[in-house]
Amino acid sequence: MSNSADSTGAPVRRFRFRPVRLLTAAVFALAGLIFWTSFNTAKGTNLRTDSSMLRLSDLIQERSRNNGALEESAAAARAEVDALARRDNGNSAEQDKKLTALEQAAGTRPLSGQALTVTLTDAPPNATAKIPGVPAPQPNDLVIHQQDLQAVVNALWQGGAKGIEVMDQRLISTSAVRCVGNTLILQGRVYSPPYKITAVGDRGALKKSLDASPAIQNYLQYVVAYGLGWKVEQRDAVTLPGYSGTVDLHYAKPVG
Repeated sequence: MSNSADSTGAPVRRFRFRPVRLLTAAVFALAGLIFWTSFNTAKGTNLRTDSSMLRLSDLIQERSRNNGALEESAAAARAEVDALARRDNGNSAEQDKKLTALEQAAGTRPLSGQALTVTLTDAPPNATAKIPGVPAPQPNDLVIHQQDLQAVVNALWQGGAKGIEVMDQRLISTSAVRCVGNTLILQGRVYSPPYKITAVGDRGALKKSLDASPAIQNYLQYVVAYGLGWKVEQRDAVTLPGYSGTVDLHYAKPVG
């Protein structure tokens, strides 16, 4: 027995499940969802040129200035507290003298004397090799790195520095010289080149220690090859500020 379709001779067409068609539809649906989400997030703005992203560096600088202002305020309060404590502590003159010497060694009191100032500066962005046979510079060859600043600081300590200031901040035993990109982060504040490092001490010994540092000799090769900045100045009378920040230990504990 045949049905009506058989009687007309028309072919019977059955729906067949096609995974490829279903996958294509899913891809288009997902693309539409992503587009809608992106549009809803952007709210009609250009995600690549959103002014909030461009203001990130301004925010960092503002926070750095705020940190500086807070440090000055805290330093003033600390000085007042110290003055009151000394007035009422009942120490003898000998004990006060010993305390002053300890504060001087810790870097929390101002320090005056002859000094040496070292200035490091990035090379010009369009710098080229200045001597024959030297390869063309890469971007990293033209900027000051953390190891360059550390090399100078270490050499000055080895040369007998009584105290060191980086930019406008006094270094103490817990200070860390760190760079992110081509900016210096020191004790919660951000600095850009040129970087100045000043050390109070015997200027001859300090200069000799700089000249003897292998890391600095390596840096000076880049000074000659690509024009990185290097300047050493002798100064007759300098006063380094006392460190005014916190001295709490976060990742270490004193022994004993």
